[in-house]
Amino acid sequence: MSTSTQTVSAATTNKACLKTYKKFIKSACNSTTYPKVCYKALSPSASAIKTDTNKLCSIALSFTLNATYNASSSIDSLSKMKGLSPSEKQIINDCAETTGEAIYELENSLKALANLQGSDHKADEMSDLKTWVSAALTDEYTCTDEFDGQKVSKAVKNTIKKKVLNLAKLTSNCLALFNLLDY
Repeated sequence: MSTSTQTVSAATTNKACLKTYKKFIKSACNSTTYPKVCYKALSPSASAIKTDTNKLCSIALSFTLNATYNASSSIDSLSKMKGLSPSEKQIINDCAETTGEAIYELENSLKALANLQGSDHKADEMSDLKTWVSAALTDEYTCTDEFDGQKVSKAVKNTIKKKVLNLAKLTSNCLALFNLLDY
């Protein structure tokens, strides 16, 4: 076989593999509450995930953690805005705190996921994993609940809600994907 034929053959094989990997991700994401959000987040990592459910969950969790870091940074930036009302300052500070707690909980969930594979106590690790991620989801919703009955500028409200609701979708998807793990 010539070198150019081998290259074409390898490219065709890689395309077929990538298609298989993306199908796997799409199927997994269809088990989540927000399948489009899930697929958009995970499909760029198809060649790393392949058809490995553990890898899928790990990458989904890492992606969610990175999105939480970004949201936290955006919320911190809001706190530096001029002309904030006392209630806006309080809401931003509370959201910064709950987002910080979500970061801590997602970091712990990544540790629990890593411990899961080699553990003799898989049920306990799985329970810890789900507990940490559920707590992060609760913190995310606590942040958006702060707006109820408060007078808040549209800019502050929209920025926080957009970031935090996206996090909640990603976090919810992680919980659904954990149900695909064989533990």
